[in-house]
Amino acid sequence: MRYQVFIRGAALGLLVLGTVTDAFAGAATDQLKPEIDRVIATIENPALQAESRTADRRHAVRAITDRIFDWTEMSKRALGRYWEARTPGEREEFIPLFRELLERALLGKIEQYGAENVAYTEETMDGDDTIVRTRVTLRPSWEVGVDYRMAWQDTRWMISDVLVERTSLVRNFRSQFDSVIKKSSYEDLVKKIRARLP
Repeated sequence: MRYQVFIRGAALGLLVLGTVTDAFAGAATDQLKPEIDRVIATIENPALQAESRTADRRHAVRAITDRIFDWTEMSKRALGRYWEARTPGEREEFIPLFRELLERALLGKIEQYGAENVAYTEETMDGDDTIVRTRVTLRPSWEVGVDYRMAWQDTRWMISDVLVERTSLVRNFRSQFDSVIKKSSYEDLVKKIRARLP
């Protein structure tokens, strides 16, 4: 299975977890920024830098990202029309697989490259969702637009998609997943995802 396209997009998607610039603020942005600060502090924690602490560091980051990302909604959107056909047990199995697939790509790139600057440029409504737009300067001097689609869930804003240069990561995943399921089966998709998560 060729994951390169959406993994590349996904990796850029969370490279925003670097130095934050206070260029813009709004309700969703105000909620997102402190969580990003916590992720930065965790990644940069000297006690968690050793290779032997990689699992501990990522577990600590996951505790934070679970407060930001609506993994169920993202999984549902990524599977698209195939979600409804899944049993409760299959959904329960798929959500953590999808989360880990995304996290492996994202955290690996964050740890490798980081970001020099993040500017929050705009917060706009899109139907019932809010889009938080950012411009990220990656090392050494590469700028990329990263937008967060956020939906109100009970008492807080949650990320339901990340767009890199206006391209949806969830849509990229959905295209890849759809291709595998059409050619073989949902069970084969799960097998291929597991193969990428040793």
